[in-house]
Amino acid sequence: MILADYIALALFALLWGLYSWFTAGAGSKLLPRLSLNRAMAERRRHWIYNALKRDLRMIDTQIFAGLQNGTAFFATSSIFALGSCFALLGSTDKVDAVFSNLPLLPYGGRTAFELKVGGLAFLLGYAFFKFGWAYRLFNYCTILFGALPMAREAEADPVTARKAADQVIKMNMIAAGHFNAGLRTLFLSIGYLGWFAGPYIFMATTILIVTALLRRQYFSEARLAIMEDD
Repeated sequence: MILADYIALALFALLWGLYSWFTAGAGSKLLPRLSLNRAMAERRRHWIYNALKRDLRMIDTQIFAGLQNGTAFFATSSIFALGSCFALLGSTDKVDAVFSNLPLLPYGGRTAFELKVGGLAFLLGYAFFKFGWAYRLFNYCTILFGALPMAREAEADPVTARKAADQVIKMNMIAAGHFNAGLRTLFLSIGYLGWFAGPYIFMATTILIVTALLRRQYFSEARLAIMEDD
């Protein structure tokens, strides 16, 4: 590994941290423009409060089931990809022979390749744990939602009903935060793949992925569709 590799890796970590801070962390409150994630968090709040006004909540349970199924899909995909990384490490000799004969791609040797694969395995493992925890939290959220009072009880004691709804909302937002963190890691792992083609390609793919994610959060049609109501 050369100096450019360390610079590219540092840039990757820096952009990852800054993006997370500005879209999901405390930095999001410093920006005058509302992100898509924060806008959706408010819609989650409206959804749970509206559920207090009705007794028939089959649609809400279907929504929770959809959230859990989506989380389970990405968790399964992450663990399969993680297994592929270990399989790739077992075929290092074959990969070494292929990369060493490619004229346009810089190859740092077997050790550097194994370190890069190890880093990719770390990203996929991190994403799996995030998705796994999000799945568990959505399960807790479903239980809390089932404990919400009926519409008549909520009208009789609105303070208690609102506290119960706030618990569901908070758990839902925490679960969504972990899910978004896992999804963000998967997206960035695509940029990480550029490292196998060289440090400068790694820098370019990292910047490209982060730029695309920022556009989706602050300038996408999905965000505009939500903000039109405001």
